[in-house]
Amino acid sequence: MTSKERFKMAFEHKEADRVPMWDFPWDGALRRWRSEGMPEDVSYEDYFGVDHVSRVIPDVSPRFPTETICEDENSVTVRTQWGCVCRNFKHTDSTPEFLDYSIVDWDSWNKAKERIAPEPDRIQWAHLKANYKKWQKEGHWLLGDVFFAFNQLTSYVVGMERFLIYMAENPEFCKDMLEHCLKVNLQLLDMAWDKGYTFDMLNIRDDMGYKFASFFSAGMYREIIKPTHQMAVDWAKNKNIKVRLHSCGYIMELLPEILSVGFDAYHPIENKAGMDPLLLKKQYGGKLVLHGGFDALKWTNWDVISKEITEKLPVLMKNGGYIFAADHSLPANISFDNLKQIINLAKKVGSY
Repeated sequence: MTSKERFKMAFEHKEADRVPMWDFPWDGALRRWRSEGMPEDVSYEDYFGVDHVSRVIPDVSPRFPTETICEDENSVTVRTQWGCVCRNFKHTDSTPEFLDYSIVDWDSWNKAKERIAPEPDRIQWAHLKANYKKWQKEGHWLLGDVFFAFNQLTSYVVGMERFLIYMAENPEFCKDMLEHCLKVNLQLLDMAWDKGYTFDMLNIRDDMGYKFASFFSAGMYREIIKPTHQMAVDWAKNKNIKVRLHSCGYIMELLPEILSVGFDAYHPIENKAGMDPLLLKKQYGGKLVLHGGFDALKWTNWDVISKEITEKLPVLMKNGGYIFAADHSLPANISFDNLKQIINLAKKVGSY
């Protein structure tokens, strides 16, 4: 089966040849695996025979001038298209260290907002022209990616503490940012769609929790975040495509509200934050595709992770509706040998 066929059956809650397998290695992990035997000229997906996922990604930044502020052997500090100053680490896998922001209040946001418009050159036309037919021929599962959500605005645009304070004290500011960024995203994806670059799923990345708690209450979700989630899901449903929510952290208290929006899938079911994939399968497995749920911290220990896969995967995959992955992206402390064994075991246990 192709990846597209396999994902399609998972989203229909049907059993395919095996569970789809879609994971996210860090660059450091790829470097390690190549140093331990994975060929340089072969992709992670091709080498391990896991599923192919490709993306249509518009640019909705205000396109502020970018610059390199300083650089040394360990890191490079840059100013981004969002006006954010962040330090990226060269040899250690990590999210950037966010140091400063240009968008901090209504005035600075309105100046940025004027620069965020649905201009055709915000779509990677050359990339799509060069690759889209190949993706179709090879049966990739295709995504439309959007950049508008709480997690993206807090990390890359405004800052977590500032945005959370605004959620309490000035929710209209937060709602205006969310709504404008999403509307431009969807207008750009419409442009790509109308040119024939269609896709199978809308992908929303929105980390809303940390360990054993969400960043905000269900009431705040309902008032501030949910309207744009609903707008995105409604847009996708009008195109008869699926919608996946990615949210790291603990979001159990938010799930009833989140699921009322109409999401089709949820990732990554982060164990170490307190999420329980077997509980989710029991409660929501009939209507929600579950993606992930295998603790990435355990992938370094073959005895532990093999036991977990053997015990949990048969439950999660029953009647379809499951995509195999770690509960977070794959870090560089996973050896090449371990990864080969894990993927082989997941294919064996995950076969229908």
